[in-house]
Amino acid sequence: QVQLVESGGGLVQAGGSLRLSCAVSESIESMETMGWYRQRPGTQRELVASMTSDGKTNYPRIVKGRGTISRDIAKNTIDLQLNSMTPEDTAVYYCHVLSSRFFNFWGQGTQVTVSS
Repeated sequence: QVQLVESGGGLVQAGGSLRLSCAVSESIESMETMGWYRQRPGTQRELVASMTSDGKTNYPRIVKGRGTISRDIAKNTIDLQLNSMTPEDTAVYYCHVLSSRFFNFWGQGTQVTVSS
C-alpha cells in the first residue's frame, strides 16, 4: 500500500553534493525503518544509509562521513544528503521503508550520475 517517490537525482560533478528526497504516501512516523539504497551497474543493491523509528541512523563505511539521512515529519519525506561525491557514486538510488507490519516497500529509483 505504501508508495515511495524519489526525486532530486541528476548529474553532479566529482566533489559536489546532491540531496535526494523520498515522498511517502503514508505517515512516516509509523515506519519501523527508512533508508536509501543504491545499485551500480552490474552490482547488487546496497545500503547507503538507514534510520530506525527511534531516530537511530546507520551509515556503512562506504558513505560514512559523507552521507546524512534525515526525515521531515511535516513534509513526510525521507532525505539523503551526499557530499564529496565520486564517479563510484553513480547509480540508481532507491528509497525504502519497512512498515509497522514489517512489509517492505520500494520506490522506482532515481538516477544519479557523477562526472569526473
